[in-house]
Amino acid sequence: MYFLLKSEIKSVIDSNFGKHISISEAAYEFLNENFHEREYAQRSFLVESGVTAKYFYFALSGVQAGYLLNSKGEKVIFGFSYQGSPSGIYDSFVMQTPSNYFMEAITPSRLIAISKEKYDQLFKLFPEFYQWRTHFMEGILFGRGSREVEMLTLTAKERFDAFIKRCPQELMQIPQKYLASYLNMKPETFSRLRALRD
Repeated sequence: MYFLLKSEIKSVIDSNFGKHISISEAAYEFLNENFHEREYAQRSFLVESGVTAKYFYFALSGVQAGYLLNSKGEKVIFGFSYQGSPSGIYDSFVMQTPSNYFMEAITPSRLIAISKEKYDQLFKLFPEFYQWRTHFMEGILFGRGSREVEMLTLTAKERFDAFIKRCPQELMQIPQKYLASYLNMKPETFSRLRALRD
């Protein structure tokens, strides 16, 4: 059944699930049947604050940003997803509770999505996927911890330099205000630091 998967979808599945577990033919067939492609126009929402997340995603193209609104109504970016990475608001999806955050398509985006019912069924049918979930949750936990340390201990220039070193090219194509928010600096500061590198 491997041939049923489009090459770009199989690539995303392999680079996420397949990085940690061996995927059986039966599991590929299940994933193929239950991950469905969805398209989002620029500035449309995958998840809105106050609404329960219906899907867990992997991005095929585009950039999506997770954020909350501060007391001034400004977007405070806490993360991005882009080609090949997981996307969505995972805590709302897993707990099936209203999201505290937004997930917005910053650029036109194509993703594959699985519903909560099918996601749960995946683990019941193929328990080896629990090993992937452990790695996935550890990645979130360790990533958030590292980000908090950077925010508390590094200067704006140091945060900028660290981000640029690991930044995928897709993120450099989006408006600088989103990157500045993510790095907790003013857009003018981000623009100045970027100009110094050019």
